[in-house]
Amino acid sequence: MHSSSSLSSCLSLKSHSLTSLITSTNDNSRSKKIKPHVLQVSAFSYQKFIHFALSEAKSRTVLVASPLQEKFNSMTAMDGRTELKMLSFQASKIRLLRSLSIENEAMQVLDFAAFARPEFDVPIFCANFFTAASMNIIVLDLNPLHNLIDKSDYKEKYYKSLFPVGLKYAELFPWGGKLTSESLQFFSPVVIWTKFTTSQYRHDDLYSAFVDYYKAWLELVDLAVEEKDASQIICNREAQHKYLTWRAEKDPGHGVLKRLIGESLAKDVIRNFLFSGIDELGSKGFLDYFPEYRCNDGNINEKRSIIGKSFECRPWDAKGEFIGNNMKI
Repeated sequence: MHSSSSLSSCLSLKSHSLTSLITSTNDNSRSKKIKPHVLQVSAFSYQKFIHFALSEAKSRTVLVASPLQEKFNSMTAMDGRTELKMLSFQASKIRLLRSLSIENEAMQVLDFAAFARPEFDVPIFCANFFTAASMNIIVLDLNPLHNLIDKSDYKEKYYKSLFPVGLKYAELFPWGGKLTSESLQFFSPVVIWTKFTTSQYRHDDLYSAFVDYYKAWLELVDLAVEEKDASQIICNREAQHKYLTWRAEKDPGHGVLKRLIGESLAKDVIRNFLFSGIDELGSKGFLDYFPEYRCNDGNINEKRSIIGKSFECRPWDAKGEFIGNNMKI
């Protein structure tokens, strides 16, 4: 879940921080008297976001249920109270559009993502939202399929028109703190990475951002022209496979899922639902893409960052130019 599953996509968050939040909120929920702020959390629901996304997509294309839907639809966590709901669809240009929502009296989670088919180089829509009693952890982005520094034409093609809306929400949602340099390669200059205290008006702003970003993504899909060059299709497929491989291994929401449904089921949901495509789009493993994570014994280093760099401020300027190399780390 960005996240996790990804709580998404919160590629940059440290899993222990999410786990501590879950531990704290679950401990509170066990008390006989539910505190008012816990009730406040249950007043929020990300179902509104999902309903909008599906309705908007259906107004533009023909969505059909993904084959994943038969196996991955709903689960009840080991606590007997927390419900996990999963939806998945596909369309002529969309390989997978899927959502995972988790709800109980102490937290609300949404992991929503959409992937184009490899014949299109459209960015990946990514929304990873986590709401607890006193804190929201948010990642919303159109994750680039290709490196924006190496491929300036890709940035021009897909992000130039998005900079105004990105600047608007960058003002509403301040940068959320340290983001590792490894994670940064999967984010765009318009990413919303933020934390804020739970309140109705902040969630209203978040809904507006979700609507604007999702509409922008659907518009890019509408305008996308099918690639005919076989080599470029292969390039797109490998880029998406690399993204899925990173997320399936390093997504910070893994700990939350393991806590809720156990390690075995969590691995199944992560690999075969949230980041479905790992087994179909390519054969490379994590260490093939990220050899710097190889330990002496051949295993994958569990650290989130090997380089050890992180960015406490937004590392792009108003024009979407990367300025991270000039910033203090």
